[in-house]
Amino acid sequence: MKSSTPLTGHPSDVELMRAHVEGDADAFGELFARHRDRLWAVAMRTMGNPEDAADGLQDGLIAAYRRAGSFRGDAAVTTWLHRVMVNACLDRLRTAKVRAADPLPDDLEAFAGRGSVLTSGDEHDDPAEHSLAAERRRLVHAALATLPPEQRAALVLVDMEGYPMAEVAQMLDCAVGTVKSRCSRGRSRLAELLADQLGDSSRGSPGDGRSPARDRGLGNHPPGRAVPFGDSPRAPPSGA
Repeated sequence: MKSSTPLTGHPSDVELMRAHVEGDADAFGELFARHRDRLWAVAMRTMGNPEDAADGLQDGLIAAYRRAGSFRGDAAVTTWLHRVMVNACLDRLRTAKVRAADPLPDDLEAFAGRGSVLTSGDEHDDPAEHSLAAERRRLVHAALATLPPEQRAALVLVDMEGYPMAEVAQMLDCAVGTVKSRCSRGRSRLAELLADQLGDSSRGSPGDGRSPARDRGLGNHPPGRAVPFGDSPRAPPSGA
């Protein structure tokens, strides 16, 4: 095993990756800790429940740990980490045919301060509005769970985590046009499902170009800016 040069100060992601490859026993742990919350959020939203998310995240971290030497710097380290982790989650979805339609964990509201595309801050002051918003979130996530894994991953990364299309294309190892197509098809499907479940009032007037998913914020935000669904998942188990 190569010997590494001791890291000092606040090393960059690239420096941590290099140090890990060279044999630094602590570098990968520091790198993971730096990006842990967002990696977990993507895994949770892609897999749909904490158990499968923890398994997907663990698979991804093992793969990243072992394949770090293949990192060539053609993308940001965090983009590379997301690519490995999302691929691990998609592999699980394809292999086990996971369809995350289970009830959402009870503690998802613990991180509601990140905001929601379904509610405004004022609604939390009204118990009735808060209850309605919670039901809408449940319906959105139930609908999201019915999408094919590739569409779900694209929507999670673009519309929920706010990554730019070009970066998501790198994460998913596909063309930007493919990401756009997956998002478009996914949004259309969600719009259909939510129109049925949220009622006619959310459909918009015929021919006005509106859809319930877009009216409620899905896919309707500045590029690169996350629009959370008010459900930022709890942190992964310490062993993940």
